[in-house]
Amino acid sequence: MKMEKIAIVQEAPVLLDLEKGVKKAAKLIREAGKEGADLVVFPECWLTGYPAWVFEMAGWDCSNARHWYAKFLAQCPTAEDDALLPIRKAAIDAGVHIVMGFNEKPRTSSGSIFNSTMTIGPKGDTLNIHRKLILTLTERNIWAQGDASGLKVIESDIGRIGSLICWEHWHPLARHTLHHQDEQIHIACWPDMADSHAIASRHYAFEGRCFVVAAAQYLTTDDVPDELVEAYRAGTGAPNEISNVLFNGGSGVIGPDGNWVTEQVFGESKIIYTDIDLTDTVKFKQDLDIVGHYSRDDIFQLSVNCTTPQGLIVKNDVDVNNTKNPAE
Repeated sequence: MKMEKIAIVQEAPVLLDLEKGVKKAAKLIREAGKEGADLVVFPECWLTGYPAWVFEMAGWDCSNARHWYAKFLAQCPTAEDDALLPIRKAAIDAGVHIVMGFNEKPRTSSGSIFNSTMTIGPKGDTLNIHRKLILTLTERNIWAQGDASGLKVIESDIGRIGSLICWEHWHPLARHTLHHQDEQIHIACWPDMADSHAIASRHYAFEGRCFVVAAAQYLTTDDVPDELVEAYRAGTGAPNEISNVLFNGGSGVIGPDGNWVTEQVFGESKIIYTDIDLTDTVKFKQDLDIVGHYSRDDIFQLSVNCTTPQGLIVKNDVDVNNTKNPAE
């Protein structure tokens, strides 16, 4: 019986500082590798941080929001940014797969950001990038809407890996798209682990008969710039000013039966380790396989547009001085 070791990084991110965040990630990846991890998972937007301040700065033409958006954008990398090389090197050195929640610019000069997860292989290569399809409420003031080009499951030597971000887990068609690719290890990236998020994670595991790695952040006021502490309190729903905890963790791994394999860890900054047996993803399909014997493809059909939108295409060979009527 071959067991796979999962590591969930429930350590505070470095907000608004890409270089320091990358260094911290590389250190944590190597640490997990020394503990025998096969897969290292980071929560939603871990790299450069979840911008919870946006919920406090949602007014029209808010100069404060523009100020922090500019600072935030400046620290967001592209997927192939050289700044991420230390993370790729750590993956190679540790011999691990990585799923990293990060804030992604599509181009170096872009003014927009995607809420993304990047899957990196043990050779340091990018295996997949999934961009969050739908942003929830005020999140639309920060992130651009993603597409389905990354809504896929990656075949790896440690199993078939897929991911969704936050409330995408309430989107039945997105779930079914991954289930239909026989996903075995699902990464559920969250900023926090409210009861509803735990319910969604457990439901996903039971429905897909897969393991769900539910990764949530641990963040305190000590990890936030002084100027943003009150905005983060409001944005995270922190209960009062006595506690300095903003995101309380709650990460863990759920089995194909919908039960926790590793109990949730709250109130602690640490790396959480769990061993899983992928044969369980087959055993539990004996009575429920929603894309197999429990499906009705003769009744229901799902079509997914997996192309990447190209936007405006500028042809540099066009003669802008040519005023000839195109109809002539």
